[in-house]
Amino acid sequence: MTDTRTDGRGRRDTTALAVGSVLNGVLAYVFFALVTRALGAGPAAPVAVLWAWWSFAGAAFTFPVQHWITRTCSLPAGEQGVRRGLGRVAAAVVAASLVAGALSWAFGERLFGADAGGFPLLVVAVGVGSGVLGVVRGLLSGRDRFGALGLNLVLENGVRCVVAGVLMAADNEHAAAYGLALLAGYAVALLRPSALVPRSTGEGEAPGALSFVTGASAGQLLAQVTLTGGPVLLAAVNGAPAEVTALFAGLALFRAPYTLALGMVAGLTGRLTRLVEDGRHDALVRVREVVVVATLVLAVLGGLGGAWLGPWLMELVFGEGVRLGGGDTAIVAVGSVFALANLVLTVGLLARGLPGTVARTWLASLPFGAVALVVAPGDALTRTCWTFLVVEVAAWIGFLLLERRADRG
Repeated sequence: MTDTRTDGRGRRDTTALAVGSVLNGVLAYVFFALVTRALGAGPAAPVAVLWAWWSFAGAAFTFPVQHWITRTCSLPAGEQGVRRGLGRVAAAVVAASLVAGALSWAFGERLFGADAGGFPLLVVAVGVGSGVLGVVRGLLSGRDRFGALGLNLVLENGVRCVVAGVLMAADNEHAAAYGLALLAGYAVALLRPSALVPRSTGEGEAPGALSFVTGASAGQLLAQVTLTGGPVLLAAVNGAPAEVTALFAGLALFRAPYTLALGMVAGLTGRLTRLVEDGRHDALVRVREVVVVATLVLAVLGGLGGAWLGPWLMELVFGEGVRLGGGDTAIVAVGSVFALANLVLTVGLLARGLPGTVARTWLASLPFGAVALVVAPGDALTRTCWTFLVVEVAAWIGFLLLERRADRG
């Protein structure tokens, strides 16, 4: 399958996708800032919990559905293969969303407070909406409509910010209203109805749709837990509250490139899949070599920059007193570099049709982190930072070994 786009259009689409990814990440934080300013830190807690679920639903549903569709569109099965597998995938997403809603209803008071109200229903809707966005983004990627995909990324959180701004201007202080504002972002899926329905193009069927999505979902969820779970782990090992807040801020700051890359890798799945289908193992090896060299170089630069500028940058962004020490920021910065590389390597394994190996690699990496938490030098905060880095490096090595084995096979 050849790429018929001109170089000029390709550059424009890449630029639009990059801009859309950046603005999408920025607007996500703007939305939550509007919520906290409108409601206050305490009353905004239910929306914060829903926002956390939104991030996990993106990892569990949007990411795997999008990349399954993009990969299938690059196979001989084409969109016909998507049509045949979409029903099973959609049923699984709805079922998982209903389970999440039932759990949030059972623990409603603990999660959302005494006035949980309709938040369990919002949990279900966010799960389903995340799956729908995965369909839209997957078909846009599969059709090489990256400019439209970039616009979709911007509008998702842009709509949320507009709705939250209107509620704020109207002095609305109901948390559920801002929960509905988060849900309103999924309305962007309706702007391109054609991206909700696969075409009857392609031949045959791409087997294992549900197993692909399930494996990719499990892997991306484990990646998300590794990337964001440090503050919870630190609290569990009796870290001071100020340290938990500082680690949360440090991880949020240094994973900004990762957030950008989540949108940018949309075009990578199809290209790598076509290389796999064409037997271009030489090109795949070159991609892997570039990833290895770039990771090592950026890890050195990130470590030096994190130690030197990290504490100052954290206080600049999050306020005075919210900072990690130079050594801790260096560790978090290096770990974030490996997290970014792991995202690229994950896409490579998905393109090879090996989603199950992604989750198994993350599971195999966790014991190394447990050892680091026990034997690493320093206080609880520093040992938690080392745990994050060690897990990311262990997964990186595992992904590289899997790719080499797949190419030889």
